[in-house]
Amino acid sequence: MEYNPGLDIKVDEENMLFLYGEETFGPEVEKRYLDDIRKSLRDPKTFGPEVPYAIAMDIGKKKDLIDLKDRSLLYGAVIYSKGKLGEEPVRSQGHVHAVSASCGSSTPEVYEIWKGEAIIFMQDTAKDDLRKCFAVYAEAGEVVVVPPKWAHYTVNANPHEAMVFGAWCIRDYGFEYDDVLAHGGLAYFPVLEENNKISWKKNETYNPPSIVIRNARVYSEFGLEKGVPIYTQYEKNKNLFNFVTKPETVKNIWLKFEP
Repeated sequence: MEYNPGLDIKVDEENMLFLYGEETFGPEVEKRYLDDIRKSLRDPKTFGPEVPYAIAMDIGKKKDLIDLKDRSLLYGAVIYSKGKLGEEPVRSQGHVHAVSASCGSSTPEVYEIWKGEAIIFMQDTAKDDLRKCFAVYAEAGEVVVVPPKWAHYTVNANPHEAMVFGAWCIRDYGFEYDDVLAHGGLAYFPVLEENNKISWKKNETYNPPSIVIRNARVYSEFGLEKGVPIYTQYEKNKNLFNFVTKPETVKNIWLKFEP
């Protein structure tokens, strides 16, 4: 990979699998098929890779497993296929993080790109009254935080290569899709132009605000460090990602948060 995530883990891009070292635990991947995500694409009848992405939820170092469970903290990793979904890049369908029983709140997610180029698109709600839409570009080694309650999807921004990322989330995670599916997706669709540059097309079921396009930044408000794997940062300070599992403890940050 282009970036060392701080874990002994390798990627088998051809078979869409993760390979774990002796000191690393992890599950078999869950594959997401094109038919699973059609309803949120700009053209639901489009063609593309049969498996746009594959997910491994709950990976880490064996020595940390008890601590991670005690904290309700979970690390996941995802492989995105190269290629296109018709005129769109390979991407996920989009969802909102459900309220977790362990904290009584919708929860954030902390992305770290391991390989390739990604865009995390997010909007402050999947309902009609949305006010904010962001597309955050990130490359290998960069981090993006999605706040609680926001609808979001993830894009492989380069159709010529696979994209891989890891992410911190809460252990009893859940997803809400109803509002996303009711609108046929989120407020903007990414469209690949002839030079593979991405443009953004409005979803006419919304009346969305203008999209704000940004590069990934450093989230110093959460104490995150630039260039240090987010798993390594957890090892250095086991409390660092409490804002993921207990988002209400930093609610003042969320009130003014922009990615």
